[in-house]
Amino acid sequence: MTDLLNKKAFPYSRIITASCFSIQAVGIGIYISYGVFFNPLMDEFGWSRAAISGASSAAFFIMGLFGILIGRLNDKFGPRILMSIAAILFGLGFCCVSQVVALWQLYLIFGLIFGIGLSSVDVIALTTIARWFTEKRGKMTGLVKVGTGAGQFIFPILASFLIIRFGWQKAFIFMGSFAFILLFTIAQFLRRDPESAGHSPVYNHRELQKSQNQGFSFSSALKTNELWLICLTNLLLVFCLMSVLVHIVPHARDIGISSHKAAGVLSTIGAVSMLGRFISGLAIDRIGSKQIMFICFGILIISFLWLIKADALWKLYGFACIYGIAHGGLFTAISPIIVELFGIRAHGSLFGLVVFFGTTGGAFGPILTGYLFDITQSYKLAFSLLLIVSCISFGLLLCLKIRRDHQL
Repeated sequence: MTDLLNKKAFPYSRIITASCFSIQAVGIGIYISYGVFFNPLMDEFGWSRAAISGASSAAFFIMGLFGILIGRLNDKFGPRILMSIAAILFGLGFCCVSQVVALWQLYLIFGLIFGIGLSSVDVIALTTIARWFTEKRGKMTGLVKVGTGAGQFIFPILASFLIIRFGWQKAFIFMGSFAFILLFTIAQFLRRDPESAGHSPVYNHRELQKSQNQGFSFSSALKTNELWLICLTNLLLVFCLMSVLVHIVPHARDIGISSHKAAGVLSTIGAVSMLGRFISGLAIDRIGSKQIMFICFGILIISFLWLIKADALWKLYGFACIYGIAHGGLFTAISPIIVELFGIRAHGSLFGLVVFFGTTGGAFGPILTGYLFDITQSYKLAFSLLLIVSCISFGLLLCLKIRRDHQL
């Protein structure tokens, strides 16, 4: 009987994996493509880079703020209804940017409405995967995070093509409409865990029940030093990562690279990060998330040393290849390391909190990077700051201790 149930469950676990992969690809890919719209918005309205970066930062901050709420609701009610609502706000927000004529409208529509829609992308996809897989959790998380890399590769190129062919306004409308249709459809296939889908898990039934109830409660985790260390580590880390994603295209344009080739640098980061995500996911199951983060931080620091000197197209593509590995691995490790630290019991709530700290850093990073460019007319000082901040974040990670007593 158990074998029959397991055979029945396995195909639906594939649907869950494909759904979460697609959520990551569409959600993060379209958000990252905002960097390709920088120059059209500057040319159209004359806004500064810091001002345009601020809208992206506002969306990222709202993503984290509402991510805490989404995580708690997801723990209680499951992902389907939450993702359906998020799809509406996500698509509507991106479409309506086409109609902005003032900076405050950009902040309201992209920063707030789109940001609320964006809040479900990471929390729902990664918490759902964590609940569906009690074994090979790192591998499956890495596989789903490959979707993020695929989105980062596809959507900046698509945005660049649509802007050249139809103009920036129609590009926003097309991409927003596409995102709504796909995300809303995917939401209908989501289930909180195997039991809520009417199946037994792919693995042992008792093992799943133990896994779902094992670990710290949200209130207990709040009292640990480990939670606040990983929160601060993620804050500084995402400060650096989002600064790169938002400003690498404008930097490429500044050194004389065409719009299409500049978008290609961003897409290369996405493509290479897919390899980093998948390899790190496999390695997490073998050596643990903290060790993978150690390795990726080392690669990240090397990439920033390279970026400071990158003043030609081939150098930027070289940076993208080095940085992409670290970028993919670090983002992949966050969800599994929370399971390693605190178990799965309150994963959605805790992951939402850690994501909020990350998005807070990710919100301020691009603004400060844009401001430093505006006052110096160069990214050299800003990129040097990213190097320093990444080293501090690495130092915090060194202080983190993994508990093993609550894990499977």
